[in-house]
Amino acid sequence: MSFLLEHISVLVVVVPLMAAPVYMFLRNGTASWAWATGISVITFALAIVLIQHVLENGEIIYALGDWAAPWGIIYQIDEIGAFVMLIVSAMAAIALPYAKQSIEREIPKDRHYLVYCMFLLCMAGLLGMAATGDAFNLFVFLEVSSLSTYVLISLGKDRRAIAAALRYLILGTLGATFYVIGLGMLYQMTGSLNMADLADLLPGVQDTQTVHVALAFIFVGFGLKLALFPLHVWLPNAYTYAPSAVTVFLAATATKVAVYALIRLTYTVFGDIEPLETYGVRIVVVGLAIAGMFAGSMLAIYQNNVKRLLAYSSIAQVGYMILGISMGNAAGLAGGIIHMFNHAVMKGALFMALGCVFYVVGSVKIEDMAGLGKRMPLTAAAFVAGGFSLIGVPLTVGFISKWYLVQGAFEAGWWPVAILIMLSSLLAVIYVWRVVEVMYFRDPPAGHEIAKEAPMGMLIPTYVLLGAAFYFGIDATFTSDVALSAAESLLGGSR
Repeated sequence: MSFLLEHISVLVVVVPLMAAPVYMFLRNGTASWAWATGISVITFALAIVLIQHVLENGEIIYALGDWAAPWGIIYQIDEIGAFVMLIVSAMAAIALPYAKQSIEREIPKDRHYLVYCMFLLCMAGLLGMAATGDAFNLFVFLEVSSLSTYVLISLGKDRRAIAAALRYLILGTLGATFYVIGLGMLYQMTGSLNMADLADLLPGVQDTQTVHVALAFIFVGFGLKLALFPLHVWLPNAYTYAPSAVTVFLAATATKVAVYALIRLTYTVFGDIEPLETYGVRIVVVGLAIAGMFAGSMLAIYQNNVKRLLAYSSIAQVGYMILGISMGNAAGLAGGIIHMFNHAVMKGALFMALGCVFYVVGSVKIEDMAGLGKRMPLTAAAFVAGGFSLIGVPLTVGFISKWYLVQGAFEAGWWPVAILIMLSSLLAVIYVWRVVEVMYFRDPPAGHEIAKEAPMGMLIPTYVLLGAAFYFGIDATFTSDVALSAAESLLGGSR
């Protein structure tokens, strides 16, 4: 146990990373799935131990190879880092049991091992981004997750999946390039890539044009990665045409980890110079966040493909997260952090429900979901329940996030923004209702009146996430306490 606690921070990342090469020898579909599922469960268990250790004992600093910073790479995990690692590992542990039958239906058998291999690499990359205390190592893990994601998206059944993966490849590479250029400028001015060192050294050069440009490059780079409006153009097609199980995992984790990275850079690396205030960019970030909230929701209303509808909804939800980050107070920042978890839960459940629909119906177009309330009552009920959370109905996780965001807006004196948060939530009612109306108030196609549900192996994980969406909406003690503690720590470090 002592060995586990001593190396827990690196084990969470290393376990899935070292497990992926096994697929060079493991080509059987069932065995591939079992291996990935087992590794994800182990990683989730390690993440639970990790966050408990951090909450009880404080921040973990782990020097790889006993090389201290800035000469070596360190893992530096605090409350928000451990929280994000818990989100990623939990979603992987739930998505992989769901994935078996979904992947069997949507992907040729000879490619199953490739899906699970890339899945583990993607998970390892996302976990590494949350763990590392080195700004360049953040880029390395970003690319590990991104490269595996491009492959996962390209494996979609629709031929348009390849085009979607190519678009994401181009824009993702552009985003990573922007980040590296900005990072190079910071290294030029400070001579270090360690985040803690950068935080100490940047105040001395904060007025230089090089630092100003570096900040702009970094913000744009991660704006592309997290699909901040109007840098979101890769996301709708990627979510729409990727295999259902892949969409579940990516929608629940990828943008959230990118948001985390932006939080880390803003409040840790640039924390002492308060870039949102010092450089006067707060109004720009807030404006883009609000524009994303409304544009994403408006575009969702007019979609005929429900996966695409939920993809545009994710752009709106990213807007909520970025809005919370930009408020500069504990309630707002905590709201953004809580929404990372809450959005992962509710959007994961919704995409799982759509995967069940695709398994049975072979389509997720709105018109093909007519009468689904009678044909697939459990699946339809799952979608409605997830929709409640997306809208922000009380007793769901969506309500908790928006409550903190509204509170943060009032504390900042932004009462018009608080009103806009509530108005944007009403738009979710419209696009969720479009689907509900078709499922429950239209007759099923002739010959399809008999109920036929998706396999229980897909329905059970869906309802597990729905259970979490309501449980953490009723009792938000854990998520709120972690988010508020993380927010206060980050804000304390920025002053």
